[in-house]
Amino acid sequence: MKTPLQARRPPGRWALLSLLAATWWLAAPPAAAQDPAAANAGAPPEPPPAAQTAPPAGAAQEDGAAQDDGAPQDGAPQDGAPQDGAPAADGAGAPPSGGGGAAPESGPRADRSPARRDRPGATSSRATPSKKRRGDINPCMTPDPGWGVYDRWSRAPSIGQMIMPHKGGVTKRGGFDVIIHFHGHEALRKEFVKTADGAVLVGIDLGIGSGAYSSAFSAPYVFENLLDSIERAVAKKTGKKKVYIRKLGLSAWSAGYGAIEQILRQPAGKRVDALVLLDSLHAGYADEHQRKLKVAQIEPFIAFARRAAAGEAFMFMSHSSILPPGYASTAETASFIVQQLRGKPRGSSRRDVLGLDMIRRFDRGDFHLRGYTGDDKPDHCAHLGLMADVMRVHLKPRWKTPQGRR
Repeated sequence: MKTPLQARRPPGRWALLSLLAATWWLAAPPAAAQDPAAANAGAPPEPPPAAQTAPPAGAAQEDGAAQDDGAPQDGAPQDGAPQDGAPAADGAGAPPSGGGGAAPESGPRADRSPARRDRPGATSSRATPSKKRRGDINPCMTPDPGWGVYDRWSRAPSIGQMIMPHKGGVTKRGGFDVIIHFHGHEALRKEFVKTADGAVLVGIDLGIGSGAYSSAFSAPYVFENLLDSIERAVAKKTGKKKVYIRKLGLSAWSAGYGAIEQILRQPAGKRVDALVLLDSLHAGYADEHQRKLKVAQIEPFIAFARRAAAGEAFMFMSHSSILPPGYASTAETASFIVQQLRGKPRGSSRRDVLGLDMIRRFDRGDFHLRGYTGDDKPDHCAHLGLMADVMRVHLKPRWKTPQGRR
């Protein structure tokens, strides 16, 4: 069958116009390129200002403890990897975990929302301090004094890493002393090596917030395995067949107290002889309006403070004047512990390390409290600088650690 005649006709006027219209449409720029408003029509909305997105002051976990401030740091890796930058400061302190706590956040800390960075004290460690400090030193980025008699960080422990003297530091019977520090390990190392010359230092960093530390050490075997791994590492380095931990100390800055809370509740916690809390102890509120603390969260610390006051152990704690949102400050928890000892801090006026200004103190037996002014992140970081004197004035005379050497 032949094709109809009209189908073989040349294109008519309307067909040519349609062809020209299609050619023009293909060559024309997209509408979004001509109209910026149209270009953004399908894009997700911009985030609201920080003031609108910030959580309420009382935003809390299930137990009433506030979430973490999450102040950034200079790339501190997880699990105590060595770093040369600023410590993982939590700014206004680290909120209480309540025994459980959330897992550490993922993603770069520099990407935290403006709302979190704007909370009290939660400023970036890369920013210049908000006020001029004595000596023109940023406490969050102190100079490195070197390593003294110590070697470099070793990954030998089951968690974190450790340094020990190149030689020595162990008794003839194989006893050695160890400080296990939680949070900000590299910044603390700079202070530790200034005066320590024999004790082993173990540093553990598990992320932002006390919940990460509390969760990691909630099972008793974790801490027991850690102690065993430290002893094996010392045995390997010294060549001794039998070594043992003679004196054990726990130290924490900021969020690190979450691990210590768990450890002190466990059987192995009875082995702890010394406790150092550097602007580090927080608690939730049972009644925020009346500022009534959740005492159960800090009971292990109260019990240890009583032991120290009786001369059975050693405890040093410091506090800043930072007021965190929705949970108790380190000043409040320190005051509460002193009350449990039936004591009262006395006023003090002394210039201390890294620009700290002491305003009060309390001493009973081997329990020591030091309170300071300061309400920003550099003030929070500066408490790490107290470790050098804690070792020199208190722990070295108490432990009489065998001296190490290069």
